[in-house]
Parts: sequence; C-alpha cells; structure tokens
Amino acid sequence: MSSVPAPIGLRLSQAAQVVSRAFDTALSAVGGTVPVWLVLLNLKTRQITNQRELAEAVGVREPTLTHHLNAMDAQGLITRRRNPSNRRIHVVEITGAGETAFLRLRTAAIDFDRRLRAGFTEAELDTLGNLLGRLTGNAGSTDDGTPPSAGLAGATPEPARRRPRRPAEPETADQS
Repeated sequence: MSSVPAPIGLRLSQAAQVVSRAFDTALSAVGGTVPVWLVLLNLKTRQITNQRELAEAVGVREPTLTHHLNAMDAQGLITRRRNPSNRRIHVVEITGAGETAFLRLRTAAIDFDRRLRAGFTEAELDTLGNLLGRLTGNAGSTDDGTPPSAGLAGATPEPARRRPRRPAEPETADQS
C-alpha cells in the first residue's frame, strides 16, 4: 500500500503557522509584537505619508491599523498629528521610545532569521526563495500573470501558468 503525500498547501500552511508562532515568541521575549514590528519597520524603511499608505504597507485594513496605532501611541512608541495642508490626513512618526523599540525588535528579527537559515546553504536558500515565489504565483497570480511576489527582493518569479477554467458540472439529485 503506497502512502499518499500530504497536500503541499497543507504542509506549507502548517510550516507557516509554526514559523509565525515562533516569530511571535521571539518578538514577545523582547517586549514586542508582530504588528508593532511591522509598523515600526515600515515607518523606518519607507516614505509613508499617511495612515492609508501605512495600512497598505503593513498589510492590514485601516481600522485594524488604527487599533494598533492607538496602542502604540499610548505606549509612547509613535505620535500622530494632522497634516497642516490636509487636516483629514494623519502623519505617523516614531518617537524616541519607538526608535529604541525598533532597534530591540530588529535585533530579535535578525536573530530569528539566522535561526531559520541555520543548516541551509546559500544555494538551498535561493532555491527555497524561488520555490516559494512559484507557489505564490501558482496560488494567485496578478492579472498580467506576474506572481504577487514579483516586487519582493530576492524573488525571481516565473510567469504564472494559467489553468483553463473548467465549466461547472451540473448539479444532480441524490446519486445513491
């Protein structure tokens, strides 16, 4: 009797959950969270002009971002002020405490990345990156056939292969 391999999506999902939990734990150990890390990282590495751009960069909806920013503001990690030329826009800035938190979280993130890379050669890591890019493309390419990861550093995506759509099978009554 031959064994049936687990579906790749299931294995990938399980691996992502394990890695995500471990990253949460690593950030928590230094007093942080993934949302705080993502907000601080994007404020430090991008030219963010408003909360809408920040929400998009972090990958959350604006109400979710507002919830995180309220907590970060209360902790003194960021400040928000109205843009003088457009009072509807909030400008988010990192405070001194936010800079300190960013450095602490960055160290934890770098250490965690080293932990994940342990035992892999550079060639294996390149292959892994390419394979993950292909999986991402296979799961959901953009309209022009480019995988969503095309803009990510290190990704060398291939054009996604379009699968022809099959017509829906007609529903039938009980087939017993």
